[in-house]
Amino acid sequence: MSLSVRHAACVCGRVRCRAIGEPILSAVCYCDDCQEGGAQIEALPDAAWFREPDGGTPYLTYRDDRFVCAEGQDLLVSYRIAEHASTRRVVASCCNSAMYLKFGPGHWVSAYRARFADDPPPLEMRTQTRFRRHERPLPGDLPSFAGFPVQLFLRLLGARFAMLFGR
Repeated sequence: MSLSVRHAACVCGRVRCRAIGEPILSAVCYCDDCQEGGAQIEALPDAAWFREPDGGTPYLTYRDDRFVCAEGQDLLVSYRIAEHASTRRVVASCCNSAMYLKFGPGHWVSAYRARFADDPPPLEMRTQTRFRRHERPLPGDLPSFAGFPVQLFLRLLGARFAMLFGR
C-alpha cells in the first residue's frame, strides 16, 4: 500500500516540506497560544497571512516520522511566545512564512494548512473555541469544542502506538 504525499512550501518556495500519509487530524485551533503566536508571526515584515479571518489557526497534524523539511532547513527559525514555552512555531526566514508548530514533548508536528499547495484534506473540527476572539458566531459546518476533545487525544495516542510498532 502506498501512502499519499503532500507538499508544503513557504511563499517564495525556498523551504519545502513533505508530509507522508494522512494527517492525524485536520483542525482549527483557537487557543490563546495559537492566536498570540499567529499574530506575532503575521507581524513579521512581509509575512503571509496563514490564520482564518476569525483568528483560528488551521493545521494538518502529522506524526514526527511522517513530516520532514526536504529543502531549506537552514532557513528555518523557531519562535516561542515565552522563553520557556514548550511549543515553538517554525518560520521560513527567507519570506517569513509560518511553516509548522512543534510541541516539545509531543510526537507530532502541526503544519500550517496554508502552506499546502495541493488539495489538503477537509477540516474535521475546531478546538479551544472558548478562547475565540471574534464577534460573529462560529459557523456550524464543523464540530466545535470549547477545549481539546477526547477524540483528539485518542488519535494522538493511536499515532504514538503506530509509531512504536512501525506502522
